[in-house]
Amino acid sequence: MDRSRVLNALCRCAKGFYGRGWMLGTSGNISALVSEDPVRVLISASGNPKGEMNSDSFLEVNGDGNAVSGIGRASAETCLHLTIYWLRPGVVSVMHTHSVWGTVLSDLFLEKGSIEIEGYEMLKGLSGVDTHEHIERIPVIENSQDYTSLSKAVENVLEQNRDIHGIYLRRHGLYTWGTDIAEAQRHVEILEFLFEAVVRRLQLEQSA
Repeated sequence: MDRSRVLNALCRCAKGFYGRGWMLGTSGNISALVSEDPVRVLISASGNPKGEMNSDSFLEVNGDGNAVSGIGRASAETCLHLTIYWLRPGVVSVMHTHSVWGTVLSDLFLEKGSIEIEGYEMLKGLSGVDTHEHIERIPVIENSQDYTSLSKAVENVLEQNRDIHGIYLRRHGLYTWGTDIAEAQRHVEILEFLFEAVVRRLQLEQSA
C-alpha cells in the first residue's frame, strides 16, 4: 500500500472533521491498516491539533501498539483501533470522532445500551443498508481510563453485534470503520448527520 497516499487521505479526513466540529483541538484519532503480515497501522500521534495535521503527525505501530516509526507517542486509544482490526477482518480504516450531538446522545441512551436510529434516508449511506426502513443500533459503552478493560468491552460488543457500523464511548466519542478510508469517512459523515438529526428532533419535541 502506498503510505504517502494513505497519509494524505488521512490528513484530509482529519482536517475536514476538524472543520465540521467533530475533531476539535487535539481530540479524536484516525488510522489505516497498511500491512497485515506483519501488522502495521498508521495512526495519528497523540496531542496533534487535527486542523493542522500532516504526514509527520502519524506513527506506524505494530500489532502490539508499539511505535516502529514516526515522531511522538501513540495514543492510549491505539489498542481500541487494534481491537477493531482484529475482530473485523476486511476493515482497513478506523476513525474516532468527538461531536457534540453524539456525546449528548451517548449520555441519554446509556441505560438503553445503544443509540437507536430509524426511518432516515441517510441510513442508506451505511455499508450494507439499502432502505430507510432500517434500525441502526450504535452500542454505548461506559467510558474508562483503563484501556485494557475498555478494549475488552469493545471486543465483547463487536463479538455480540455483527452488523453494527459504530460504537460510542459515553460522553467521549464515536468509533466507526470501513473497508477503505473513503468508506470509514462516509460512515463518520452519515452517523454524525444522524446524531444531529436525532438531537434536533428531540429538542423540537420537548419545546412543542
